[in-house]
Amino acid sequence: MLLDVCCVLAFVIIGRASHAKGEALGGIASTAWPFLAGLGLGWLSARAWRRPLALSPAGIGAWLGTVIFGMLLRVAAGQGTALAFIGVALAFLGLFLLGWRVLWRLAARYAAARTVGPQR
Repeated sequence: MLLDVCCVLAFVIIGRASHAKGEALGGIASTAWPFLAGLGLGWLSARAWRRPLALSPAGIGAWLGTVIFGMLLRVAAGQGTALAFIGVALAFLGLFLLGWRVLWRLAARYAAARTVGPQR
């Protein structure tokens, strides 16, 4: 689940850098907290601790929780959202929060196949 936090922080830092908002720690924290809280709520709603590496429900819960709850918390905090921003967040966070799980699954299958080796 540490990878999920890293993905959310990467989203925030890249987004702030692309809008020339800077990488000051306070600014990053101000932008990140709604998404990190949303991630936590997504984990809870998906019970991600049961199977944290699973694409579903952990990955999908983390992804949608981060975006949905994160955007709602941004609005509540007066930070605002735009439709394009929601689209970018869905795409980026989906790619990263689901992507590392897909890569993990592929690596595990590859490792298992190499362990078993060819059948003779």
